[in-house]
Amino acid sequence: MGHRAIESINAALAYVETHLREKPDLEKVACGVHYSKYHLHRTFTDTVGMTLHDYIRRRALSEAAAALVFSRKPILEIAQDAGYESQQAFTGIFKDMYKRTPLEYRGNGEFYPLQLAFTLNGDPSAFDEPDTRIAYAGYADMQAWMEFVPLVIDGFPCFDAGKHAERLKYDIGLGQVLLMRDKGIVVGGTAFSRRTGRIGFLGVHPQYRRYGIEKAFLDFIRYEIVADREISITTFRENDRADTGQRAAYRRLGFTEAELLTEFGYPVQRMILEPSDFSDARRRQNGGCDA
Repeated sequence: MGHRAIESINAALAYVETHLREKPDLEKVACGVHYSKYHLHRTFTDTVGMTLHDYIRRRALSEAAAALVFSRKPILEIAQDAGYESQQAFTGIFKDMYKRTPLEYRGNGEFYPLQLAFTLNGDPSAFDEPDTRIAYAGYADMQAWMEFVPLVIDGFPCFDAGKHAERLKYDIGLGQVLLMRDKGIVVGGTAFSRRTGRIGFLGVHPQYRRYGIEKAFLDFIRYEIVADREISITTFRENDRADTGQRAAYRRLGFTEAELLTEFGYPVQRMILEPSDFSDARRRQNGGCDA
């Protein structure tokens, strides 16, 4: 994608943040940034990984969730600020996305976003061999990692930045965090357990998802760290409206469904890569013989 297209998407993202309470839609945003709405729709979806409509809705609901927890505004007023004409309509979509009604969410008192605002990298590189860029994260990488997280927040229901930072520091100390950078910017990362093979975090910058970075991380973990043990990850359950594509991405990577779970009060599903799956792959790489 050219620099001009990236600049246009960044301008659209900035416009959304400035006009979030004005119920912006594709036509308004395109007009505001002087761009064709059809081209903006296509390039935004291809680059960000969701439509502009979905991004705006998730951003508005995130701001509404923050208002429920951190203010005493009536729910109807919060619904109207989020672009909904009735409290009933707001409650329906809010429950679909957050798994609690607005009243229940307010009573729980814990905020987490569906979507944080983000800005794209204006000069991304092509990753022809992503596996060569894998590095273990150190404590000095924590700030850059936390700046990266908003780009992939849609894949992590109930995300809490403070708790994530604490866990990140712990995992870095155990050598359980891998990352990739592009010109100093973190564009992919994963945190895992050496003991159990469980992946607690796997995220790739939207602009870099075409390069097989997730697979490179998985191959590194299963061939270099956990050997012939099961790898597991949790993600959205089937047909969860909050899922922007993570479940399907894990399926494409070879994960299969395991048990249904609840994590942090959110319904999720555990998915696994069986040892046989990567043992077979390893034999193919070695010409049909075990290493």
